[in-house]
Amino acid sequence: MKVILKENVDNLGHIGDIVKVAPGYARNYLLPKGFAIEATEKNAKALEHAKRHLEYKKNKVLEAAKLIAAKIEGITLSIAHQAGADDKLFGAVTNMELAEQLKAAGVEVDRKRIVLDEPIKHLGEFTAAVKLHPEVAATLKVVVTKA
Repeated sequence: MKVILKENVDNLGHIGDIVKVAPGYARNYLLPKGFAIEATEKNAKALEHAKRHLEYKKNKVLEAAKLIAAKIEGITLSIAHQAGADDKLFGAVTNMELAEQLKAAGVEVDRKRIVLDEPIKHLGEFTAAVKLHPEVAATLKVVVTKA
């Protein structure tokens, strides 16, 4: 089934792309969530008219992502955790906890967008990538201290 994307969808395409997907994926996920519309001849003609609007929206989303990235670059999260011998944490610092700390700092980011190479299990300074947009990624500095 062919659909026209109205939003950026990871691993599928960008705004305005015409992509072929499984009928169930389109019917049960893309269409109800408003991420896509069915690629009929009428919608394809309307797409040409809407391309300018979509391009504007695409640029607006990109600019918003760049602004959020600039905020994130300037933030250093300080997290206090209980630690045992050899500065090893009881548990780990995960992307969910980082998302909560960012929200407290005034920047709301979905936890799925915060990418840790591996869970933080030691005290020290670490970095985490925050993928806000396919073209924009920010680096988040995290300092883990002993509670």
